[in-house]
Amino acid sequence: MLTAPSESAFTPSHRGGAGPPLLLIHGFTDTWRTWELVLPALERRREVLAVTLAGHAGGPRLPEPVSEGALPEPVSEGALLDALERALGEAGWESAHVAGNSLGGYLALKLAERGRARSVVALAPAGGWAGDDRTFREVAAFQTRLHAQAQMAAPYADAIMAKPSGRRAATQYTTVNFEHIPAELLAHQLRGVAACSGAVAFIDSALAGSWHVEPERIACPVRFVWGTEDRLLPWPSAAARYREQFPHAEWIELDGVGHCPQLDVPAEAAELILGLSGG
Repeated sequence: MLTAPSESAFTPSHRGGAGPPLLLIHGFTDTWRTWELVLPALERRREVLAVTLAGHAGGPRLPEPVSEGALPEPVSEGALLDALERALGEAGWESAHVAGNSLGGYLALKLAERGRARSVVALAPAGGWAGDDRTFREVAAFQTRLHAQAQMAAPYADAIMAKPSGRRAATQYTTVNFEHIPAELLAHQLRGVAACSGAVAFIDSALAGSWHVEPERIACPVRFVWGTEDRLLPWPSAAARYREQFPHAEWIELDGVGHCPQLDVPAEAAELILGLSGG
């Protein structure tokens, strides 16, 4: 019998390796496992903590609606950042090198504002649209459709990912290269999107939020990494605000790479993360 994805199928975090501390933050509706392909390289030189965000499959729960049948309250970025700071505290880390993808890249920059980052590697971070660019609303609408589609497809995740055509369909908005990504990991990600209990609340917050970053409060080195074939946050339009705000940051374009370099080109992504956090 087919069943819906269970929270028990997901875990809140992964910790391993040795060396300077490195915090990894995934993107919207994903889980910490998006970093699996880069973990072996990172953990040879860093102590890595990869966390699942609040409201995501395996992560800390969000507050329940105030009444039965009520819509979930929008989720403030402060709540996400507070949860990340708690994770740092539980790890015994006052600060860490931080790498994040998409929503995780934005949160990495916000952690740096709070003085908790020793360096930031932001892989296609959200929030970089120009002030008059409203395409983020299109992204939110796409994420709404994706979440609904994932909920219908999740019971068939293993069968879908058993075929190259299914793996290509599942990764068309995240990677250019997909053949090396294990089918089991892609099935997990599909189930994770479906089981993201905070999806609706996050999308509402994204539509209402300002995506405001204060570069003057960020004292650590920052490296932006963007794939030229990013179909979710296209380069360079989705980076316009950041390019203006961070003219002295390091900017790296990855030719022929999509939205998730850690999945698309894991060896190169690992070196880009390690290179800014001390080699």
